Amino acid sequence: QVQVVESGGGLVQAGGSLRLSCTASGFAFGDYAMGWFRQAPGKEREAVSCMNYNGRTYYTDSVKGRFTISRDNAKNTLYLQMNKLKPEDTAMYYCAADGRARRWLLSVDSESYDHWGQGTQVTVSS
Repeated sequence: QVQVVESGGGLVQAGGSLRLSCTASGFAFGDYAMGWFRQAPGKEREAVSCMNYNGRTYYTDSVKGRFTISRDNAKNTLYLQMNKLKPEDTAMYYCAADGRARRWLLSVDSESYDHWGQGTQVTVSS
């Protein structure tokens, strides 16, 4: 069965860093785009960063220069390095796998992603 599990969230002061991890199983990880999405209370879910099967990346404007997405296909793991965190980064962060293998274009639409983790909370104070 497909399983996607996030970890690494926590409480950090503004300006600090966190590294999120997402481990996946039950599918050919290396053939699928993966994405990090976040949702804060009262706000819409948004794509934070996505990476397709051959390394193409997307970052939402608010995190460019601060966050870095990476993947280790040998470990079936996706990462999100988050630096210079801001209070507005506070949200539940979700990892998700694209529903289509080897998609030509990197999708940042959450509806394209079929398998989601349970989320990991990131809280940035001050």
